[in-house]
Formats: sequence, C-alpha cells, structure tokens
Amino acid sequence: MTNYAVILATYIITFLIGFPSNLMSLYTFLMKVRKKPAPIDILLLNLTLSDIMLLVFLPLKMSEAAHKNEWHFPEVLCGITSCTFHSSIYISTLFLTAISVERYLGVAFPIKYKLNRRSAYAVVASIFIWLLVGSHCSTVFVLRSLHNDSMETSQHPSNHVVCFKEFNEWQKKIIYPFRLELCLALFCIPFIITFFCYANVIHILASLPNVQRRRKQRSVGLAVVTLLNFAICFGPFNISHIFGVINYEDPEWRDYSFALSSFNTCLDPFIFFFSSYAIRRNVGICWTGMYRRVRLIIPNCSLPCCKNSRDNDEGKGAVRLSSSSGLGRTGIAIDSFSCSHAAKNWEVSILNPELEADCNKF
Repeated sequence: MTNYAVILATYIITFLIGFPSNLMSLYTFLMKVRKKPAPIDILLLNLTLSDIMLLVFLPLKMSEAAHKNEWHFPEVLCGITSCTFHSSIYISTLFLTAISVERYLGVAFPIKYKLNRRSAYAVVASIFIWLLVGSHCSTVFVLRSLHNDSMETSQHPSNHVVCFKEFNEWQKKIIYPFRLELCLALFCIPFIITFFCYANVIHILASLPNVQRRRKQRSVGLAVVTLLNFAICFGPFNISHIFGVINYEDPEWRDYSFALSSFNTCLDPFIFFFSSYAIRRNVGICWTGMYRRVRLIIPNCSLPCCKNSRDNDEGKGAVRLSSSSGLGRTGIAIDSFSCSHAAKNWEVSILNPELEADCNKF
C-alpha cells in the first residue's frame, strides 16, 4: 500500500528548497552568460533550466499525491507532465555527465583544452541533449494514444482517473522495453562516464602537491554531490525500469522512486556552488545580508554564529589583512559590515576580483 503522505511531503520539501535556489542560480547564470559565457556556465544554465521545468509542473504532482493518485486535471496535462518529468530526469543526467567531462578535460589536459575550448561546443552539446531526450520522452504521447478494447478493467472505481499508471497489454509490450532502453542509454552509460571522469579528476589533483587545498576540496565536493545525485535520485527510479521488464509490471515502490527523482533539483544547487564562482559569491552576499538582518532584529544574539564584542577586533584584523595583502583596493570599508567571522571571509573573497580567475578553474 503506497503511503501518499510521504510522497506529498517529498514533493513539498523539494519545491520549497529547489524552486528559490534554482531561481537564484538561473539569474546568476543568465547574467554570467550575457557578459562572458564559458562552456561550464552554459552547461550549468541548461541544468538549471531542466530543474525549473520540473519544478513548474511539480504542483500538479502534489495535487495527485494529495488526492491519493487521482488525476483531477485535463488528460492532456497528464501527458505533458509525464513527458516533462521524464525529460527533466534524463536531461539532468546527461548535463551532469557533460559537466564531469568538461572538468576532466580541464584537469587532465589543461593546456590543450584551454586552447581548444569554445563556448559554441557547449551550445551544440546542449541542443543535442535537449533534442535527444525530448525525442525519447515524447513517446509518452504516443503511448497514451494506444488504447485497446481488450484493456483490462481497472481495479479502481470508474470515477478514479489515474495518470499514466495503468496500461493495457498492447501498451506493456512497448513501454517496458522502452523504459529499459532509457535506463541503459540515458542513465547507466552516463553514470559510468561520470564516475570515470571524477575518479580521475580527484586522482590527478591529489597527486599534484602545488594545487590549493580549497580547489581539491571543491573537486571532491562536486564529485560526491554528483554521484549522490545519480545514486539516490536517479538510481532507484531507473532500477524500477529493470523490475518492470522482469515482472512485466511496475514494482510497488516505483511511486516512491519517482518522487525521489524530483529531489535532484535540491542537490543540483550544491553542484552549482562547487562549480561556479559566481554562485559562491551570490551565496556569500545572501548570507551576509541575512546575518545583518538577524543582528538588527536580535541585537544580543546568542546563536553560535553570533559573536560578542570580539567581533570588532576580528573585523579590524580582517581589514588589516585585506589592506596588507591588496584585497581592500576597492576602497570599500569592510568593517562597516556587522558580520561573523564566516561572513567576513565571504566578504573578503567577494571584494577580491583577482581570485575569480583561479576559482573559475574549478
């Protein structure tokens, strides 16, 4: 028996976390691409668009789960929603793979890749991915039209309308092999490529003594979040395809795996954070602004992130450090921000444009 309350809770958490974080990422990447597009920015922008596409239709799935699998919308929206969800899942897997390949080439062949790096290649790859996945997942509309008079009577009442959950025998002969092809071509192969790329990236960076520790940490963080995305969000859903082929019916836990696949929209912002200096800068700005508001509302804050009178001394030390190292050349008074030590570190990095070139390497 499916617990639709768990599925609904998963959708709500996904929407509340994923929608605002992806909107911020979308704005950041749009501004970055307009100024000076880099291949990684184009790939990340497309990954963000894929997440937002899923999140826009997520309220329909919330309503479906709230009504215990009943579909209360027009039938055409059922096909569009199913196509959108499946497309977003496999577009995300392919763009995560493309990002891993871009990172691997930049680390394994830095000089050759830098000389041959073109934003046009990323644009062409993005168009290919959208067309490839769109052509595959649009099959859902064809399957919806394959009605058969010999269709078995539903176990549900006649007024219980479900969306793409029950199939007749003719549909089963097509949809289960089709799902297996999706699993192998758009999940298994990309996962193997992604694992190979990040394993070699970590190995190469670990063997280089002159690489900054922070860069190594970002590479490990990016690899871990990406592989978790594959394993936790996409893995169970694609494994359910294999069970469908073996048993000729969907496993009982497929609805849970389908809901879990939407959670990748919450993990992708972490990938943006590890991959893009612009995202890290904006997160720093947001954190600083939030901290300042908290200090205004709660002057005598006792939270661990709040400091006592030593904040002023730390602030002066940060200003002296920034002035002596050339980080304060922008003329902005850093001590004007009432921030904790962590927030000050964000501000110092924000005020240092010279770090952007190094940060953008990884």
